[in-house]
Amino acid sequence: MAEFVQISNVRVPQSELVPLLARSQLLPVVLRELTIDRAIIDIQCNDADKISAFQQFCDRHRLTSDDSIQRWLDFQYLNAQQFEEIVIRQFKIEKFKLANWGDKVEAYFLQRKSQLDRAIYSLIRTNDLGVAQEIYFRLIAGEQTFAEIASQYSQGVESQTGGLIGPVELSVPHPVIANLITTQPLGKICQPIKLDSWYVIVRPDRLIPARLDEAMRQRSIDELFEIWVREQMRSIDLPATVVNSITERMKA
Repeated sequence: MAEFVQISNVRVPQSELVPLLARSQLLPVVLRELTIDRAIIDIQCNDADKISAFQQFCDRHRLTSDDSIQRWLDFQYLNAQQFEEIVIRQFKIEKFKLANWGDKVEAYFLQRKSQLDRAIYSLIRTNDLGVAQEIYFRLIAGEQTFAEIASQYSQGVESQTGGLIGPVELSVPHPVIANLITTQPLGKICQPIKLDSWYVIVRPDRLIPARLDEAMRQRSIDELFEIWVREQMRSIDLPATVVNSITERMKA
């Protein structure tokens, strides 16, 4: 006789559960959550922690009243006990992150700082070399402003902002453009260069160094945690671990 897993008012045969998750592209998500659950299993959470965790969760999700909490639970198909488990689990995850990577943030930040610095720059692009050269000489001669020419001639979305782009982290632009931004004097109009099917003219306008403030500290810890999770997932024997863990958890 086939065994079933009850999900709300839907019964799914255990033999079809993993194929269902695979078809829905949810198998990696489940594997990730199982990996995290194993990591935080021994982390303790006292009554004061639970109160703090609940408040932080509600603030993050803008749940400001009992009614808003209930609406959120209804939307997520959760009951009060499951809500408490989710809140405590998130608290344990944050505690796990801090314990394992809190003292590694500074080194990680310095390692990535060149990519995290932000820039504001101006860009014109066209697929016609002759037009790019003409635009460049007109800019150098001061016949029109960069913004005017970009609005008139640039063939990308930057034409809508007068060529102005940013602030963006230096990992976002094409590496060649990022190199120009960081090596050329601010305000210099660089000669046209060919990138893929485009000829681009770049003017670095402003560099904004990244700072290790609280937001950046949290981002760094989150990134280190995600790196760890991916490494753990690659080391797991997927078929046996996932099948057994999923069925046991969903029958509970």
